[in-house]
Amino acid sequence: MMVRVSSLVLCVACVACVGVVTAQDYPARPVRLIVGFPPGGAADILGRIAAQQLTERIGQQVVVDNRGGAGGLVATEIAARGASDGYTLLFTSIPHVINPHLYKKVQYDAIKDFAPVVQFVTVPLMMAANPSLPAKTVKELIAYAKARPGQVNYASGGSGASSHLAMELFKSMAAVDLNHIPYKGTGPLITDLIGGQVGLTIASAVPLAPQVKAGKLRGMAVTGPKRSPSFPDLPAIAETVPGYEVVNWFGILAPAGTSAAIITRINAELNKALNAQPIKDSLRVQGADVAGGGAEEFARIIRADFAKWAKVVRESGARVD
Repeated sequence: MMVRVSSLVLCVACVACVGVVTAQDYPARPVRLIVGFPPGGAADILGRIAAQQLTERIGQQVVVDNRGGAGGLVATEIAARGASDGYTLLFTSIPHVINPHLYKKVQYDAIKDFAPVVQFVTVPLMMAANPSLPAKTVKELIAYAKARPGQVNYASGGSGASSHLAMELFKSMAAVDLNHIPYKGTGPLITDLIGGQVGLTIASAVPLAPQVKAGKLRGMAVTGPKRSPSFPDLPAIAETVPGYEVVNWFGILAPAGTSAAIITRINAELNKALNAQPIKDSLRVQGADVAGGGAEEFARIIRADFAKWAKVVRESGARVD
């Protein structure tokens, strides 16, 4: 009996040692970072910055694997089926917690099937208008819209897009009735906004900012809880509508079951990168604000946003089949 107990203890110790060695030796080969959108977009640009920073710090190539489709749904399903060994990571954003409420059939659990690693950046949305819109501030817009219920049109990048749901949240909290005009993407939306076919939008600040700077559009506010370092002259909507907050975060997830030691390593390396001024400057050019922080902090954000957007989607009636 004593021999058997000793053998069992030895086996457990050996398994534990193997786990320690595996964590210490990670990574021993290239790491795949899945991005759920095509090359050239914000997710791809920011994902490649994250991949480059991680490559320089872990001594192995981090390869970006673009798997576009269904607003990030395709990539997320692939990542959920990936091995939990640290060699498959997902670079994702706010659609991660919105899609499960929009689509009838989702082949993953956004909370249970993933282990949060690090929140990389936040990118504010911007409320912008055609210069012909009489309202120049959020306060003036609310008064203008209340005097004309259902007559003020706003554009979104499509039903269920962040630009749609952000404005639906604004409508609910500001108690205004705006008319939704969905577009197939942000590009066509901006074209018609500049042309005056539609008067208002809330969309990603990245493509809107150059048009605002050129005077073709009027920037009115940002959607974060406070003013963005990237756009310090624009007030936050929350300054007029207390509690309003929409932040499009980008971060890294791993399949559930990935070693805590590996997650801690990646988190630490990317936090070091985000604290360096050159990377801060590079991200600022993209209209992104450095986030960082611990994995548990990121997990709390994901859980809170999952519940928040479930309510917004339900009340908006948005659905993608």
